[in-house]
Amino acid sequence: MSRSVSEAEQRKQRKQRGALIEASVAYDGDSACIAEARAFARDFLTEVQAVVGLPVSGRVMGMVPLVVSELVTNAVKYAGGPCLLSLEVDQGAVRATVWDSDPTLPVARAADVGRVGQHGLEIVMGVCQAFEVHREPVGKRITAVVVLADAPASDVTQPVA
Repeated sequence: MSRSVSEAEQRKQRKQRGALIEASVAYDGDSACIAEARAFARDFLTEVQAVVGLPVSGRVMGMVPLVVSELVTNAVKYAGGPCLLSLEVDQGAVRATVWDSDPTLPVARAADVGRVGQHGLEIVMGVCQAFEVHREPVGKRITAVVVLADAPASDVTQPVA
């Protein structure tokens, strides 16, 4: 189950951070929120194109929902409680931030092609321009940054008219 942050709060956060567009949603930690988070990311990118008019590459249209899915999956799996997803566009990139209530910082495991599962953090770190983890007074905040239009022009999805 999700709860959107109010439009007024979103405008306030955007102004403080200097972001072009930002959206946030809170999840209760149920496993269904993983699919909801992927859909939220796709809808956000569609809005980036339609409202802000920024081109978004096909790679980014697939990559950001994947990154969001992996981050929210880890929050659900390891924190076992509520989490907050924030997406924003700033300086030509999408910044995906997930907060959860568990203060334990994630550790990327060494690559192992024989290991089944537990590759999410490796994937996120491999496809992102930047990756940060910060312990908060309650829990932790993980941020991954994906460049918006990093593919050849033929792969860029044009804004919706």
